[in-house]
Amino acid sequence: MPKNKDYKNWSKEELIKTIQNFKNYGLVWEDKPEDVVEQCKTVLPVLKEVKHKEIIKDKSSHANILIEGDNYHALSVLNYTHAGKIDVIYIDPPYNTGARDWKYNNDYVDSEDGFRHSKWINMMEKRLNLARNLLTRKGLIAIAVDHNELFNLGLLCDQIFGENNRLAIITIVHKAEGRQFVKGFNPTCEYTLFYAKDKTKCTINMVPLDPNVQASFDLVDEHGKYRLENYIRLGGGSASLRINNPSAWYPVYVSKNCKIISLEKKPGMIIVYPITKKGEERTWNTSRETFRTNLEDGKIIAQNENGRISILRKYHEKQSIKTHWVKPQYNATRYGTQLLQDILGPNAFDYPKSLYAVEDILKITTKLDSSVLDFFAGSGTTGHAVLELNKADHGDRKFILCTNNENNIAVGVCYPRIKKVIEGYKNLKGEKIDGLGSNLKYFQTAFVDYNEPTDKNKIKLTEQATEMLCVKEETFEKILSQKNFKIFKNNNHYTGIIFDQAAIINFKKAIKDIKGKFSVYIFSLGDETFDDEFEDVKQEIQLSPIPEAILKVYRRIFK
Repeated sequence: MPKNKDYKNWSKEELIKTIQNFKNYGLVWEDKPEDVVEQCKTVLPVLKEVKHKEIIKDKSSHANILIEGDNYHALSVLNYTHAGKIDVIYIDPPYNTGARDWKYNNDYVDSEDGFRHSKWINMMEKRLNLARNLLTRKGLIAIAVDHNELFNLGLLCDQIFGENNRLAIITIVHKAEGRQFVKGFNPTCEYTLFYAKDKTKCTINMVPLDPNVQASFDLVDEHGKYRLENYIRLGGGSASLRINNPSAWYPVYVSKNCKIISLEKKPGMIIVYPITKKGEERTWNTSRETFRTNLEDGKIIAQNENGRISILRKYHEKQSIKTHWVKPQYNATRYGTQLLQDILGPNAFDYPKSLYAVEDILKITTKLDSSVLDFFAGSGTTGHAVLELNKADHGDRKFILCTNNENNIAVGVCYPRIKKVIEGYKNLKGEKIDGLGSNLKYFQTAFVDYNEPTDKNKIKLTEQATEMLCVKEETFEKILSQKNFKIFKNNNHYTGIIFDQAAIINFKKAIKDIKGKFSVYIFSLGDETFDDEFEDVKQEIQLSPIPEAILKVYRRIFK
């Protein structure tokens, strides 16, 4: 309660309001309108493909996506095409150091700007709210930040994702020698905040990030990499001795060929106790019940080592993830700036992230087939890391990168980097670096005038929505293009877009002999899906009205 002598005389309404304010503890900032947000009150963002920047190396595989444009507009489009589809978001937003390193409403923000922090928070809040909608129920977001906005970002993320969904704050030492130009305390590290869409459903891959530890897992079974460890408890002080822990001293029976292991005595089997080579009577690592469970799960094997039978446990590639990361490969100068120069030449981009820092973040957050989004893509490190990780573990991850073209970063840095990494290149030493393969589709954000919901405006939006629908369905190969309808496909799915209801009959004739699932979008001034018209179609078809489905999303996010 505030130190106010008159609070005893407050009305009931005043007391309730004060209590509610205490319960709503959080971040408060001055709202500074942003031009790119205000723009969406009169125009709606769509996507336009830049066909000559397409890269296709494997027609049987999916396409990664690069979107050139303001990330608020890109995220708005993705709220229609990818709502609930993204597994992992990694972003490295501007750090707001006061060194004029980012713009707000076309003006650089510097340390003299009294609204410097409010502008940054306002910019991030708008984008994080849109980004949250894109995550799957098991999805998570990782955000890089330094000390300038660390505390504001934490409070903002608590507010958007929920404090209970905060997973960790990781410290990454990226410049062990410190930033020498800073007086006093020299920063040596940055931070990555991890938040889940729903902490109860999110999982982290507990894989070792240290290469030496990782190398020790030199065996593989159906559950992944593992190493063998003695089942005898060799540490643990006095508790590892039989005399002090008799319940963990029990016989294990093993066949002569070591293929059968049992806790029940069977004829002809060899009895094995936890006795060391020195004759010490120790204990097994677990109780008899846990041993039985591990045995049933295939985690225990026996080996004959020079006439002596050892009981060994399969220890799979898992360990707790520490919140302080130190590795030479996290050095941003060597494995960020210099690596990028090796790909694109000198002076390509200032302060790119270490490729290996991003790769390790993806190691613990993604599955083999995860979808990864970076809407502050910059030099394209995240896309590069996804491709490297796929090569290392034969994964099939895909990425979406979003970046504006300020200082030619999309056209001159991000795109050529991804292109060279996919196709291969020669480094500064003239050495040939093999390409990692994969596909890429390049889009730019564009706009449709839509200041009121007239029939004319709905028709305009529908005519400009083709690329958005192809991105939504991941069907990029055009197989038929008529005046009033188009058909696209991928390996096992088709997308039909009908711009005139009168063309439904001709559309059905065109697909009569096509086998596969269809998503069909039909122009409608309302939200009619024309189910009756497709009752006689043999294929499995999902019908959606356009542009109403798009407008519903835009009405929600632009309100």
